[in-house]
Amino acid sequence: METFLGPAPDSDGAAALFAEDRATWGFEMNLSRLWAHDPQSHDDLFALAAHAAAVGGLSVRQRALLVLATSGARRSSYCPLAWGTKFSRQLPPESAAGVITGEERPAGLDDGEVALVHWARQLATRPQEATAGDVDALRRAGFTDRAILGLTLYAALRVTFSTVNDALGAHPRRRDRRARARAGADGGRLRSPARLTPPRRVPRTHGDRVAAVSRDRAPARDGVRRWC
Repeated sequence: METFLGPAPDSDGAAALFAEDRATWGFEMNLSRLWAHDPQSHDDLFALAAHAAAVGGLSVRQRALLVLATSGARRSSYCPLAWGTKFSRQLPPESAAGVITGEERPAGLDDGEVALVHWARQLATRPQEATAGDVDALRRAGFTDRAILGLTLYAALRVTFSTVNDALGAHPRRRDRRARARAGADGGRLRSPARLTPPRRVPRTHGDRVAAVSRDRAPARDGVRRWC
């Protein structure tokens, strides 16, 4: 069973999702099998996330930090996999591992980036406990109030996407992880955070998912690029 849902009905949107997968990875992702039931929601969600990233003035490195921090806090599977080469180009392995395994101050991050990581973790696990002081830390990092709204929306949408995927059983299969690794830049692998002495124990399965490296070459579809 690829997801908890049955096969999606044929549609132009579903066909586009699958064609994009085959062109990029050589297989159809479970993720796409899930969202093929409503490709328009998939595209609308991604378009809003792209807008939020622009409002937040987020660089690729900052988006990678938000993705890794929320994924680590939630134990998500697809997003670290899909962002493999993005964060491997933006962050050294020790920094990426520290973000995703919950280090208080991951190596190689400046004060502003640490504030961004802490905010993303809070959004993913306990948003109701956020305080004005947490927002002030983002201001001190140079974010305007409008940018704070944008980056918060971006991280929250990533959590939403992950929540739908996890709840409906869209997880990467082992052979899918291998295929993504083979598609990685220069065939390389980012070392698993589980093997980089994290401050707390990370399940092996999660570390293996994070370790896979994917090529950032997904084609645009209707102006929307794949993201997590």
